[in-house]
Amino acid sequence: MENGVIEAVYPISFRKNDAVELGQHLKNRNSVVLIGMKRVGISNFLRFFLNHKGIAKTYIKDGNSHLFIPVDLNDLVEREVFPFWILTLKRIYDVVENSTLGKPTKKYVERLFLDSMQSKDTFLTIESIKKSLAKITQENVLPTIFFIRFDRLREVVTPELFGNLQGLKDAANRKVSYVFTSFRGLTDLAPQVFTKSSISLFAQNMYIHPAEKKDTKIIYDTYKARVKLSLSPILETVLFEVVDGYVQYLQLALISFHESGTKVKNKQELFDFLSNDERIILQSEELWESLVGSEQNVLLKIEKSQKITSEERRTASYLWDSGFVIGDVVFSLLFSHYLKQRQITKRVTSSVELSKKEHLLFTFLKSKIGIICEREEIIQAVWPEVEEFGVSDWAIDRLVARLRVKLKSQNAKFEIQTVKTRGYKMVEFRE
Repeated sequence: MENGVIEAVYPISFRKNDAVELGQHLKNRNSVVLIGMKRVGISNFLRFFLNHKGIAKTYIKDGNSHLFIPVDLNDLVEREVFPFWILTLKRIYDVVENSTLGKPTKKYVERLFLDSMQSKDTFLTIESIKKSLAKITQENVLPTIFFIRFDRLREVVTPELFGNLQGLKDAANRKVSYVFTSFRGLTDLAPQVFTKSSISLFAQNMYIHPAEKKDTKIIYDTYKARVKLSLSPILETVLFEVVDGYVQYLQLALISFHESGTKVKNKQELFDFLSNDERIILQSEELWESLVGSEQNVLLKIEKSQKITSEERRTASYLWDSGFVIGDVVFSLLFSHYLKQRQITKRVTSSVELSKKEHLLFTFLKSKIGIICEREEIIQAVWPEVEEFGVSDWAIDRLVARLRVKLKSQNAKFEIQTVKTRGYKMVEFRE
């Protein structure tokens, strides 16, 4: 198992069509934006693509040496420009240090990184990245930087940042490629910065849909051994139908079965168990909230089997491009169920009792009263079972928002404060 990454042992045929398309882009030294609905499985695919030993010779096939540099923006504590650049340089240094590049190159990049850390200067850090990439290409190695979860930066993207990304490519004689991952295209994330005319020459969009059943089974077979799950072949097939290739549903389903020890006997029991799982409901809500109003309206019409006009199809094209809608149906039975339940519960008064996750969050924040709790601490306390898969900013923010509302409804003497770019802090009102 390469670097302890379980996706490294997937068959080389995993998500073959996506791997072929991405490999062709990298062979041509294009930059790419991988777009898909939130938690659809892009990171899972990239862990395979980044770590499987056969990728370059199978899918790029250009005879060159390639250096893949993953920069996961989930690692950013502060979503600001300088932390973004210093993280990028740190990941370049990490990959170079563990590569087959010569010792002088490793020492050169290490010195650039240490100087940048000491100076804490944005300009010097960007220059160090340029020099590092240029040095790598001089060794006849082609670097590709994977900016994973780039949409986390949407609030701080500026024309200057875009210009510097372009400048890095120029400094390395256009031999550097980027792969961005995002739930929206760059022109949607920051339209004032990434204009359609500028982005057409900078990067090409590539949509990642829910996995096909054969690829879903590969993921399932790899994870089920770890969580010691045993389903009959018939129920395995039913599970694949219910999660419909959406990787986060699959991972949450495996965790839920493992935690509860529930033994389902048929499709209906399996579906009822998963559709009532708090984590799956929250994930469905995140999908819904990622859509704009016009897309939500069209999606509800599709769910109700109502006719869609050509204008609606045009304005809500993201639904089809990203795989929310396949043909004329919603992609997932679980998500379809959520949409139906949403229409019902909108007319019902919400409970003020805390759910399991809300109670975990309350207990953790209360134990740290008056202390700022950062994102990673909250994930470890509230979602330890899914920490390795990642927890989105949206999920944390939504759980906090729900807890705030319930604390207020209960006239509790506690309040949760947001500390910008840092996290959350619980304070107690004293009489």
